[in-house]
Amino acid sequence: MSEQTLDDLRDLEEIQEEHAPLKRRSARRKRQKWPYLELNVDVVLLLVIFTLLIFGVLMVYSASWDFSLLNYANATYMFRHQLFTLGVGVIAAIVCAVIDYHFWRKYAVPMMALMLLALVAVLIIGEVRYGSARALSAGSYMPGELAKVATIIYLSVWLHAKRNELSQVGRGIFPLICIVGLMAGLILLQPDLSAAATIVFLGGILFFLAGGDLKQIGLMVGGGGLLGLLVVAVNTTGRARMSSYLLGLQNPTQADYHVLRSFEAFVKGGWFGVGLGQAGTKLTGLPVPPTDSIFAVIGEELGLIGAAFLILLYGLLLWRGLVIARRAPDMLGSLLAAGISMWITMEAFINMAVMVGLVPFAGNALPLVSYGGSNLVATLGGLGILANIGRASRRKIQREERILDATTRGRRRERGWGLSRARRAARVGQ
Repeated sequence: MSEQTLDDLRDLEEIQEEHAPLKRRSARRKRQKWPYLELNVDVVLLLVIFTLLIFGVLMVYSASWDFSLLNYANATYMFRHQLFTLGVGVIAAIVCAVIDYHFWRKYAVPMMALMLLALVAVLIIGEVRYGSARALSAGSYMPGELAKVATIIYLSVWLHAKRNELSQVGRGIFPLICIVGLMAGLILLQPDLSAAATIVFLGGILFFLAGGDLKQIGLMVGGGGLLGLLVVAVNTTGRARMSSYLLGLQNPTQADYHVLRSFEAFVKGGWFGVGLGQAGTKLTGLPVPPTDSIFAVIGEELGLIGAAFLILLYGLLLWRGLVIARRAPDMLGSLLAAGISMWITMEAFINMAVMVGLVPFAGNALPLVSYGGSNLVATLGGLGILANIGRASRRKIQREERILDATTRGRRRERGWGLSRARRAARVGQ
């Protein structure tokens, strides 16, 4: 065998070793499409969302019939309204999943301006419920929920555009503090402490992911925390909640009535629960069981096992969101995916932590599970954007695989390995 043939064999071995991992990955994907469907939808993310929605519908039906009968004279009113809102939210999710996520870059500023106007309108003409003014239109629209999605989109677009100027105080941290502070301040005035804290937290996380300095992030989060403490100090509702929280830390029996009833529900539920629909605390004074307290109902009816299963679902949602963020085609997609997944899981953590007395009472919904139209639609819309980023990531990987395969075939042809056996033999014999 000639030296040229030996060199060609060595080159072919090098090419095969170089692309062996890619070939194995492509072969696995040909055998099974998991975790992606033909439409490039992340199957794990889709299954987690579907499970949370079904879980939420069942729990809303269980937790709402008595509350709905007392407040609306119809035992199924809240359940039917939740199903209608779920339909609207699914349509919003599908639309957001189909639209390329770069589309939001053009409308980030108008969307943010509209949200600011809506938050101002809430302070002027909003309906006051449970000591807070958060809703417009007879309580059916809560701008604070959609403002969270709008803030994530705006901050992602802004940070992506200013990524080379973030280290400059005048062009980086100071404008970001103004943006986040204005939005969080308007929400704090309602007051909605959890939503404002979520926006400040997301602002710091997104700034860090965009390449911001840790000192600047600490300055922004610290400033937001001081603003929150100031609002708590001057607001009657905020002072009452913080005082109750501190008392509960010192002595659980002195905790807020809401938290005490939640403790009661978890104690009654034990490990395996009393059974779906069999909770007693929702009938004997547990505040707003279909919304803020639905995690306590879950703990009583499904036990600690059911509560742990729900926490696992949110953990899977965060995992898939961060995987999509890591694989996103560009920085904008990474920021959007990370912001949306962290926002949803943070909301879930706050709601569940409140029910067991770990954080002060916040009054936020449990995403995809609690009764509530604005929160459900906003969450599903955000998940639709996350799914679109996942599709774009998958298409990017497929393009890279095609380019690598084409490069491999081209190099083989250059070495003569694309020729027929007879022509190769003739070439060797020359």
